[in-house]
Amino acid sequence: MKRLWALMLACAMALGLSGCQPKLQRYTASWFDVFDTVTIVQGYAASQQEWDRQAEALHQDLLRYHQLFDIYNHYDGVVNLYDVNGAAGQSPVTVEPALMEFLQFAVEMDGRTNGACNVAAGAVLRLWHDARELETPVPPEDAALQAAAQHMDIADLLLDADTCTVAFADPELRLDVGAIGKGYATEMAARAARERGLTSALLNVGGNVRAIGAKPDGSHWTAGVENPRGSDPAYLAAVELRDGESLVISGDYLRYFEYEGVRYHHLIDLTTLQPARYAVSVAVHTAQGSGVADALSTGIFCQPEADGLALIDREPQTEAMWIHESGEITASAGFAAQK
Repeated sequence: MKRLWALMLACAMALGLSGCQPKLQRYTASWFDVFDTVTIVQGYAASQQEWDRQAEALHQDLLRYHQLFDIYNHYDGVVNLYDVNGAAGQSPVTVEPALMEFLQFAVEMDGRTNGACNVAAGAVLRLWHDARELETPVPPEDAALQAAAQHMDIADLLLDADTCTVAFADPELRLDVGAIGKGYATEMAARAARERGLTSALLNVGGNVRAIGAKPDGSHWTAGVENPRGSDPAYLAAVELRDGESLVISGDYLRYFEYEGVRYHHLIDLTTLQPARYAVSVAVHTAQGSGVADALSTGIFCQPEADGLALIDREPQTEAMWIHESGEITASAGFAAQK
């Protein structure tokens, strides 16, 4: 009798591991209301109901970070960067732990990118933002840029983790986290989704791509590096993303205007106060998180390639690729090997 029960138990376990498990189906969701870009998530779930639950929770996480990092709008019940910029020069502003942790991360990434990804450069970046928003865009005056550049020392950003307060030693300092916020939010949302039980998905928040798990057949997700000039071929490289890995691309082809035959894009070299001209696109592939990938992609785009390559060589589990106006492609050794 014991052997019979053991055999029945073994059969039940075998059935549970095979035919009794629900088959995972592929689903997609997309949103247009976070970080002024298109968000697409594709993944697998046991049912439409389960997918909808996971997708909506992920969407709400992204919306929360969108509001926290917004420097242009206030939201009821939220102390965000708009509020910090408006008051931190007069007195310390109490923020929630999630925003404090993000700002600490941003200060760390300023150091790791040789100052090329500086969230305290909002006074300069605001001039370029306003120029792009004009009905007939015109580059900012150099005198205005030089004056604004006197107020972007990240050492003047005073973070007190014990009291969770933010203050500015320079009252004219302003924060702008456009170079890092979207990637950080993507990473935090992906981690939370994994904790909620989403085991197979690819999250793309406006070019910040982050893998959650693998596909049900065991294969890895793949992301492409698009041609920045839109010509043939449409994609210049395909990158396999394992669980937790990210691919982030920074380029001069999404937010820009042309003035007197010159392209003025949104990625500003803080050493010249002008749009960076070292490459037309860079891609960073890392296992360190989408926030790190976002900061590094901005950082190496906004400095000479030799400096950027040296930076990438110091970063573990991280590779990069540069695309130049001439069409030439260069890459770190690991990125070149995986193309």
